[in-house]
Amino acid sequence: MSKRSPSLLYLARGSSFVDLEEDYLIGASTIRSIVKETCTAIWQLCKNACFPAFNEERWLEIASEFYRKTQFPNCLGAVDGKHIRLKMPPNSGSNYFNYKSYFSTVLMAVVDADYCFTFIDVGAYGKHSDSNIFKNSNLEKGISSGSIPLPNNHNLPNDENGNPMPFVFVGDEAFAVSNHVMRPYPDRNLSPKQRIFNYRLSRARRIVENAFGILSNKWAIFQRSLNVDMKFAITIIKAACTLHNFVRKRDGIHFEDTLYSCTFEDIPPVGVRGTDTGIETRNYMANYFTSPQGSVPWQYNQI
Repeated sequence: MSKRSPSLLYLARGSSFVDLEEDYLIGASTIRSIVKETCTAIWQLCKNACFPAFNEERWLEIASEFYRKTQFPNCLGAVDGKHIRLKMPPNSGSNYFNYKSYFSTVLMAVVDADYCFTFIDVGAYGKHSDSNIFKNSNLEKGISSGSIPLPNNHNLPNDENGNPMPFVFVGDEAFAVSNHVMRPYPDRNLSPKQRIFNYRLSRARRIVENAFGILSNKWAIFQRSLNVDMKFAITIIKAACTLHNFVRKRDGIHFEDTLYSCTFEDIPPVGVRGTDTGIETRNYMANYFTSPQGSVPWQYNQI
């Protein structure tokens, strides 16, 4: 028996160790060990190929694809966090107990325009906010320290005489607007210009929602609680995200049946004031999206 077989069934079918014991006629504890060993190997052997290091060329390719597919310029990825259900971790108190009244850890992810994960951060407490988790992620720390450099500011398309704009990640209301994160304007008393910005941002941000939908539908292990310890749960999540990228890059992106159904819970919005530079960038983009240089014909029908 290949060790891959029970491990892939565990991830793809969401089978329990007891279910697989009956399928393979070996003990549940042995199945558990096989799955743990295989998931660890998937991550260790494939992470560099499935999550290649960031460099300027790669960033610019991602931004080019985002603009081509969503018409949102200078976008380095769509970011979001989702709750992954857990059994109660030992000695965790209320740290992993989330606002929906179950235990969870958070999978924070950035995706490219082809629904592939470019960065994942796993293991944050379920009680934490997206904004706080992203701020403490290795990606944000790398950007802040300069060890993960972003491309230099660049003019928006057809705006050669305007101000060079920073490259950004797009997120929802759970994030704070900052120098390199754009979020929607708050949903009260918005001007037409602000509603246009929110619509244009949502076209780019929905990529990450769809990626999570694909993940939860293709890997049914996420449709129930992970009944393993925290370290093992993190290994399972990393392995599934690695396999997600592996399959996407080989099968392409024709999988509409999995785009819109997602079993993951969102992290609730928080009232966090953004940076002045981030607010200025958002306002500039809002003006650009309603200018002849940056508007698209159908946007006014969407607000």
